[in-house]
Amino acid sequence: MNEFISCLKKYATFQGRARRKEYWMFILFSILLAIGTTFLDVQLFKGEKLIFTGLLRLGLFLPSLAAIVRRMHDVDKSGWFCLIPVYNLILACSEGTKGPNRFGEDPKS
Repeated sequence: MNEFISCLKKYATFQGRARRKEYWMFILFSILLAIGTTFLDVQLFKGEKLIFTGLLRLGLFLPSLAAIVRRMHDVDKSGWFCLIPVYNLILACSEGTKGPNRFGEDPKS
């Protein structure tokens, strides 16, 4: 949960690096929130309107974009690599560069 809050605090920070744990915990809690808001929308609006889910997606768009860019920085790649569908998944699962790289200090140390 701390990683999710950390990503929300750095919602528009595209500089620096994000560890695998920080990124994947953010993704996990985003998915859990999406499931919860979808369930709420289905119960309240019979699935016809996804108001809460839409607001959640809108609210998490920028933080998730910043998190994936920082994750790409951790593997010493430009943030633009997040636009390459399969390769960015491979990079997001890869271990980050040990020690400092051109994007900053190692977040593990």
